[in-house]
Amino acid sequence: MSKSISFTPPKEWLCIKTIEMHTGGEPLRILTEGLPEIQGETILEKRRYFRDYLDYIRTGTMFEPRGHADMYGAVITEPVTPDGDFGTFFMHNEGYSTMCGHATLALTKLAIETNLIDYQPGDYIKIDAPPGRLIARAEVKEGRVVRSSFINVPSFVLYIDETVDVPGIGTVSFDVAYGGAFYAFCDADALGLTLDERSYHLLIDYGKRIKKAVIDHFEIKHPFEEDLSFLYGVIFAGEARNKTHHSRNVCIFADGEADRSATGSGVSARAALHYAKGELGLDEQITIESILGTTMDVKIISTENYGRHKAVIPEVSGIAYFTGRSEFWFDPKDPLKKGFILR
Repeated sequence: MSKSISFTPPKEWLCIKTIEMHTGGEPLRILTEGLPEIQGETILEKRRYFRDYLDYIRTGTMFEPRGHADMYGAVITEPVTPDGDFGTFFMHNEGYSTMCGHATLALTKLAIETNLIDYQPGDYIKIDAPPGRLIARAEVKEGRVVRSSFINVPSFVLYIDETVDVPGIGTVSFDVAYGGAFYAFCDADALGLTLDERSYHLLIDYGKRIKKAVIDHFEIKHPFEEDLSFLYGVIFAGEARNKTHHSRNVCIFADGEADRSATGSGVSARAALHYAKGELGLDEQITIESILGTTMDVKIISTENYGRHKAVIPEVSGIAYFTGRSEFWFDPKDPLKKGFILR
């Protein structure tokens, strides 16, 4: 059709502009324009304000008809520290994440390629995020980011070699570790699960059941922040398909979302877990696959005491891509303007 088609929404409509990306197949919808003021002196305060007063924007952009049950999003804010480059918090179908590695890798690419920050090769990007300061950097060729990485917050083990009775499954062995968010780790083979598309729905079912059982029987507590003290997801670990890789991850988080990527905060928590078990040392890098076979690399660059925990500082790297840009309109007369989810 040769004739162009255009529409200008009325002034009273809310208009949200976004940039769309993915890391390892996991989507990221970044809200860039049209947001009301997000009040708060810290990122956690800003996230709390957004949750309490602007949550219809989360549901409207994550849920159908603009999104879907597995959509993931990020909001960019001004920095909240004197030397920060920018701030961010993350959202999904259930609410708000404490941390997101795939989003951090994508935001690093976005910040450089959109000139959100003045980046010079070798610079570190200082990102203010819910769990604290993230330090990111990128490999840039001819002005394009070909790989991103970030130094995560202190990551540590909370529980090791525990068991819980899960209705409909039986007794499940698990560990719990933190990589910016808390995850329960289970061995896929022990549960008879295959970590590929064939078991997609079963992985979600098992993940939701195990998450509830662990929450019901174990205290999940961050040493310093109550807002970070909850179990975010369940990660099933198993054998890699590519023999040069370490292993494969499938993370079920929020309200039954299945991460398409290897999960940046999850591989950080796994690094802490492998270090505690004597299976990974300083500066040893491992490559972990996702359900799609895409990968993230993680290595431990240092250790430190974090409250009562012996923590590791992981560095995670991966590749993000732009997929588009969107402009979403909210007609105040639309009865479904806040969105809905059907699974």
